[in-house]
Amino acid sequence: MVEYVGTRHSRARTRRTARVEAPLVRRLDWTLVAAVAGVVAYGLWAIAGITRHDVPGNPNYYVIRQGVYAAIGGLGLVGAVLLDPSVYRRYWRGLYGGTIALMILVILAAPLTRGSKRWIDLGFFRFQPSEFGKLLFVLALAGFLADRARRVGDRQTTLAALGLALVPILLVFVQPDLGTALVYGAALAAILFVAGTPWTQIALLGLGAVFCATAVLWVLPAAGVPVLQPYQIHRLTQFMNPTSDPRGATYNITQSITTVGAGGLHGRGVAGSTQTNLDYLPEHATDFAFASLAEQRGFLGAALLLCLYLLLVWRGLRIVTLARDHFSALVAGGIVVGFLFQVFVNVGMTMGIAPITGIPLPFVSVGGSSMIANLTAMGVLLAIYARGRERR
Repeated sequence: MVEYVGTRHSRARTRRTARVEAPLVRRLDWTLVAAVAGVVAYGLWAIAGITRHDVPGNPNYYVIRQGVYAAIGGLGLVGAVLLDPSVYRRYWRGLYGGTIALMILVILAAPLTRGSKRWIDLGFFRFQPSEFGKLLFVLALAGFLADRARRVGDRQTTLAALGLALVPILLVFVQPDLGTALVYGAALAAILFVAGTPWTQIALLGLGAVFCATAVLWVLPAAGVPVLQPYQIHRLTQFMNPTSDPRGATYNITQSITTVGAGGLHGRGVAGSTQTNLDYLPEHATDFAFASLAEQRGFLGAALLLCLYLLLVWRGLRIVTLARDHFSALVAGGIVVGFLFQVFVNVGMTMGIAPITGIPLPFVSVGGSSMIANLTAMGVLLAIYARGRERR
């Protein structure tokens, strides 16, 4: 009997050890993996049709480039999965300092392109540091608040977190890249909420944001102190009246609304998409990729993409609740809300219900920096989920 009991306990310990030491690949959220793979594949398929007529003689130019970026981003995803999220918390100060250094480097050394400094050209690859900064910003701010988990309710902690966040936000804003600065702000709000910041403090921060927006858009320009470029002000204000100047300030939004509506239920197909193929719709492969997709694939094709996004966001929010520690929950919350904000604003601006801010559509808009950064962020989410399952 003693031998049996000992054997039984030994087997129980073996089973517990086997559960703890289960291979990492078995602890992954495979539904999230499938959602990411599905939206990347769908985005490549969409870009293949949207850009088919952009480069004469080479209809696959952009989709091949985007496929290469997706492959590099896949390596970033795998690397992020293998790295324990606790490493980010340990070195959050270095991540924050590196983010600030990159932003300053862009302002000082980046070439002026279309009136802004956003890209660093390495010859073989031109990347946008602010896209990678979205993830680094979340990791650094989450590390700061996780170290002060017992003092989250203090006003000093909230103000200190706000001060840390404002530095990269302002550096991105002056590039100028208003859209990315807004994404940083959305991630900040999510992290503060998940951290447990009192509602009164969050409400005051929201009122402060509204006051700043009012001052930037109307009060300061009226006083002769413009903060934004004229085209930025038009983008932010004219969406409320898109028919006011259809050949000038509201041309982009007018064409985008027309393009979305032209697709109907089933779409016009690649060959029949005149708005996209004849370049009536500007930036049809980047900012307005969703409008081109709606024209070519119709309501059903656009709805399928939104369903894939919804699945990805649902799994991400689930990871927030299953994270093994406070830091991991903050990171997951910041990543998911920042991602959702990008989708909402980009889709909204193509339909005229949100201002045009230049935010790319994740996994669809042509661009290497956005693709690689978003895939790496998904890898961090998967790493948080896997370590959470390891704890349980």
